[in-house]
Amino acid sequence: MSTDPRTAKSSSLAAFGSFCQSALLLLIRIYFFWQLFKIGLAKLENIATPIGFFTKLGIPFPEINAWVVACTECFGGILIVVGLASRLAAVPVTISMAVAYWLGDRNAVLNIWGHPDKFISAAPFPFFLAGLIILCFGPGRFSLDAILGRLFRRKSED
Repeated sequence: MSTDPRTAKSSSLAAFGSFCQSALLLLIRIYFFWQLFKIGLAKLENIATPIGFFTKLGIPFPEINAWVVACTECFGGILIVVGLASRLAAVPVTISMAVAYWLGDRNAVLNIWGHPDKFISAAPFPFFLAGLIILCFGPGRFSLDAILGRLFRRKSED
């Protein structure tokens, strides 16, 4: 039985691509969402600061919103770092960053095409982009989501 070398080559290339995708997703999760976790934790440790900032911006119910944002950043960040419920956690993180963009850097959003440098240099950008990446592509193979998925598939096959 002979195998077609083109099929074997494309199969190994696809496997390498899948490995690289998962490795990149792991790096994105660790780098960006560990930072977001630390930012959220700092907000939780000193909740008066975000409450004051939200009050200054005129955000309704600043106390509640400060707690929601701090918890989203802290707990959503750590869930994404370990790759547990990553897509689910990426939803509120991405929404939170979109709101931060709109309320904190509205001019950057409104002038995205005329001045893209302002958009990408705004503070929420890396977390917004990383959240969208995890939301769209998932956490990859190197995550608790993937490990649990493999374990449950094995048990259902037995």
